[in-house]
Order: sequence, then C-alpha cells, then structure tokens
Amino acid sequence: MSQALRVDLGDPASSGAALDAAAAALAAGELVVLPTETVFGIAARPDLPGATARLFVAKRRPRGLNLPVLAATATAALDLAAPRPGAEALAARFWPGPLTLVLPRGPRSRPFDLGEDLDTVGLRVPGFAPALALLERAGPLAVTSANRSGEPPVADLAGLREAFGDLVAVYLVPGGPWSGGAPSTVVDLTGPRARILRPGPVGARELAAALAGPGVEVDSVDFRV
Repeated sequence: MSQALRVDLGDPASSGAALDAAAAALAAGELVVLPTETVFGIAARPDLPGATARLFVAKRRPRGLNLPVLAATATAALDLAAPRPGAEALAARFWPGPLTLVLPRGPRSRPFDLGEDLDTVGLRVPGFAPALALLERAGPLAVTSANRSGEPPVADLAGLREAFGDLVAVYLVPGGPWSGGAPSTVVDLTGPRARILRPGPVGARELAAALAGPGVEVDSVDFRV
C-alpha cells in the first residue's frame, strides 16, 4: 500500500520523517514520486537494476529513452561521468537548476540500468530544496517526469495516484502552493559541439556565453521525447 507524505517546500528539514521514509523505500528498490522545480518526478535508485526496471514498467517508457539521473551537488553528478569540455563551466553556471547535461558515462554510472544507451548519462542538479534534501539522503536517483510516456505531466496527487497507484511506494506532495515549471533544457556534450537536444528554460545564448571560456560551440537541434 502506497503512502502520501507532505513535505514543507520552504523548510524541508522539518519534513525529515517523510524524506527518511522515501529514502528507505528507494533503498528497498521501490519507486517514489517527488516534486522538483520543473514537474513531478518519479524516482528509483539507478544502482538497483530491479528498481529502474520497475520505473520503466510503471511509466510505460520505452527503453530506448534512457532515464536521466539527478544528484545533490555538481560534484556528485559529474563524478558519474567522464570529463568533457564545457561540462564544469555549465555545471558552475546553471546548477542547481533546469539544465540536463548528457555526458559519457564514467566508471560509477556504467553499471546503471538506465535504458538501451550504455555509453551516455543525462545528469542534473535540481534547484528545489525538497528534491535536494531527498537526494542528500538517498544518493543519486534516476528521475523522469511522473506521467505515463506520451501523456501530459501530472500536477496533483489524484492524477499521480490514477497514473501509478501502488506501483509507487511513497508520494511526496507539496505542503503548500506549488506550480512547477517547464522541463529542463537538455544539452549533449558527448560530441565536438554542444547540441541542444531539448529546448527549455536555459536558452542557447546563455549556454553559448557560459561555454565561451572552454571554447565549445553550441549547435541547436530539435528533439522530442
């Protein structure tokens, strides 16, 4: 039986019991729904193959669409990837925040079951205190939008329960007004040029300015998920 637990958006430390329950569920290989600064996310431990397999099933997500990974700090996120020009500059400028970086996998993330692409990993540090508080407890998490693939994002507990029911062990719901925002900008740094795979809150001009120091060019292309 799943449970819905409220988290204080302004003071997540006061919601320690709810966050601890969510972290324990994740450690047991269960799924958790949490709010971020973009949309509700559905999360699993990426180092537990059975957990990410459960996430693909619950979301009805094709395995050809790899799961991104969220971490509590830029250091923790970049530790999962191989170094690439521009990655540290973008992390320093836009994390925490709505920017996902696609990078070559490093030794720590290579065993993660994130989908069919075994060579890259999408990484982000969310700019949202409750999400960061959970990541600090649970470690990096595979997180994708909490909706069935191909359907619009879900904005309330009733819709989340209708979509996932008891496939999710813990629903963390805001203890106050919350509206979320646009999905993150996705930038691929695996090639010789930075490529915008999904436009979002961080625009091409901002990216180009941040990458001017490392000397990485930005090539914008459309990509839909």
